[in-house]
Amino acid sequence: MPEGDTIFRSARTLHRALAGKTVTGFQSAYALLTQFHDNTPVTGRTIERVEARGKWLLVYFSGGDILVTHMLMNGSWHIYRPGERWQLPVSAMRIVIETADFVAVGFNVPIAEMHTAQTLEREKKIPPAGADVLGADFDQDAAVERLLAESDRELGDALLRQRVLAGVGNVFKSEICFTTGLNPFQSVGSLTREQAAEIVFMARRQLGSNVLEDSGNQIVTYRGRRRRTTRESHPGESLWVYARKGQPCRRCGELIRRRLQGADARATYWCPRCQPMPDGREIDG
Repeated sequence: MPEGDTIFRSARTLHRALAGKTVTGFQSAYALLTQFHDNTPVTGRTIERVEARGKWLLVYFSGGDILVTHMLMNGSWHIYRPGERWQLPVSAMRIVIETADFVAVGFNVPIAEMHTAQTLEREKKIPPAGADVLGADFDQDAAVERLLAESDRELGDALLRQRVLAGVGNVFKSEICFTTGLNPFQSVGSLTREQAAEIVFMARRQLGSNVLEDSGNQIVTYRGRRRRTTRESHPGESLWVYARKGQPCRRCGELIRRRLQGADARATYWCPRCQPMPDGREIDG
């Protein structure tokens, strides 16, 4: 599933290509979006901006309507020049937004809805702008309070709650816990305020380091990029613990463990030596 860094980069690229441009064509494989366009045409409107809200991507049109999409596991947005060959088949197309200069295509996007500012504010599943770890309006102190309010949850599970730290996904969850030396299975209630602040700081730092500008074409969204939380650029050394079950910890040599966590049974990775439980008990993995 794309995490906040991927969505941020996609939104930034789409904004560069589309913001200020007039929509010349709009189509969708989804009946509700097509009906919306038939009743209140998107063509002729100006794209005001594109932004990320954690794992959600929002396209703002003049007139007050907002296209909101979520990628889940396989969705993606691509940008092409008019007439350029698509990298994926037409059958994977879910949304197309055309302008005179660029064509934005949403492939395999499973969730796509039209909102207004009012309905967006009422939609609980979409985090507010202030919760986005990479957002300009992100308030670290408020994020610490939101995290500490999840006192009964395990830390790894709490980090996936998008209204706490929007943009943190399963990879960053494990990586943040490792780099702060905290066990993902300890309760949030066992954290000190200083530890909670360190978690929030590390979340912003790790995601932020993965959205730094690339050289080359800045309007291509489909170019692959490998996520990195270590200082190593080699693909096999780019992460501390995620997907490294049974391999030696990069710091102490202990074998990395893996265990499913939370109601959604998401895989969590940790080093039992570098991340001991505060009460000293062992977590099987």
